[in-house]
Amino acid sequence: MELYPIKFAPIFKYRLWGGNKLKTYLNKKYDEENIGESWEVSDVKGDETKVLDGFLAGQTLKQLINTYKGDFLGKSVYETFGTNFPILIKFIDAKTPLSIQVHPSNALAKERHNSFGKNEMWYVMEADKDAELIVGFDTDTNKEEYQNHLNKDTILELLHQENVEKGDTFYIPTGRVHAIGAGVLLAEIQQTSDITYRIYDYNRKDNATGKERELHTALAIDAIDFKYYSNFKTTYKKTLNTSNTLVHSPYFKTNFIKVIGTLEKDYTNLDSFVIYMCVNGTIEITSKNKIYRLNMGETILLPANLNQLKLSSEKGEILEIYL
Repeated sequence: MELYPIKFAPIFKYRLWGGNKLKTYLNKKYDEENIGESWEVSDVKGDETKVLDGFLAGQTLKQLINTYKGDFLGKSVYETFGTNFPILIKFIDAKTPLSIQVHPSNALAKERHNSFGKNEMWYVMEADKDAELIVGFDTDTNKEEYQNHLNKDTILELLHQENVEKGDTFYIPTGRVHAIGAGVLLAEIQQTSDITYRIYDYNRKDNATGKERELHTALAIDAIDFKYYSNFKTTYKKTLNTSNTLVHSPYFKTNFIKVIGTLEKDYTNLDSFVIYMCVNGTIEITSKNKIYRLNMGETILLPANLNQLKLSSEKGEILEIYL
């Protein structure tokens, strides 16, 4: 039987900073409290997402790759990554601030954890009034100054804090100190890695354990880029019915598409799977005369051998992700 556009059952993650917007804003179905993350497409060991419907229902992402190889991933992607899916797709809801953290580079992650590094990007879907993100430093600094502020509990004085609103986008390369602030709901695209070095956590205790969470001070300091950058936010166009470049990195490429009416898509020359994350409205995807509906907060994966598609919407917005 032929491959088709695939939705996976999300994996919901408790986080001490999690809220309820994944349920109230994105219509996710769960009963637990403090759900901070919805893992939409994951090949992380122990957290492999499973196909939601169709004849492949119940199969994991890893099983699909093992069975369909280049037809699923794209021949060049399969040659590079084998059976390891290269990216992890999430929605994140921060009711309170996330810890201030940093991710190691590919080289450092390979050496220390036998893992990919964790380059990632954020697309803000909704934000409370005056909500902020922390991204990088406000001035050039160094290990000594950083450590001194950390010791004095004044690390926030060094960091760049930026107010955000819907549509704001940030690329977070490895080494860049960052944190999602309270009241921010966003889509996150990242390398397949769960390696995070926690730098500062506001001295708070996790209600689930009654303890402060572990900090990774020594590991983090060798991973940090201490340089100041003049602009952290990504600028992009929003031209209707076209793929507007959002973030193109060596690890993934993401475009923004606003669909009004009908848009034909031809991926014949791409040689990669494609993922759509719906960030506003509803999109109908027509593939081989079948229609697949994608609502805000839903994610769908298009196997690499599905080349011809039609997108239809009254006013929908999606992120288009591929390698």
